[in-house]
Amino acid sequence: MISFVLKQTAIFILYVLVQVLVLNNILFFGYINPYLYVLFLITLPSNLSRSALLFIGFGMGLIIDVFSGTPGYNAFASVLIAYAAPLMQKTFGPREDHDVTIIPSFKSYRVGMFIQYALILVLIHHFVFFLIEYGSVTHIVSILTKTGLSAIFTMLMIIVIETFKFRR
Repeated sequence: MISFVLKQTAIFILYVLVQVLVLNNILFFGYINPYLYVLFLITLPSNLSRSALLFIGFGMGLIIDVFSGTPGYNAFASVLIAYAAPLMQKTFGPREDHDVTIIPSFKSYRVGMFIQYALILVLIHHFVFFLIEYGSVTHIVSILTKTGLSAIFTMLMIIVIETFKFRR
């Protein structure tokens, strides 16, 4: 148990560092912002309590916000997907006994189901993030464009990472 917590803490720190030091400095074509850190949130174990998920989502989002200069955008979007993840896990996850701890991945969900699961959560995160960033639905075309393009790029990164994990 302690080794699992230490491993998850190291992965948490790695995702935060990659996000704030590398990915926050990337803006392709004025619309594409990759948010890879959501992969950590969507691959948390299924046996975590709802309050633990929300706390982890808030903490990670807040840390990203502090280093990104976005006042609460990531925290709000991260809490929302942390809240939605268990619902999506029941929809897309394996139909086995729900008392078993499942970590969402290509291996545990099968590739197609994991991609659907991750895509929905990434789209929710990105849409809410950009909606808050713009502050109004009057810019809905820009919000949807940034959401779609950023989600595609984020999903490509998630697929690459999950492919490497799957092959191990």
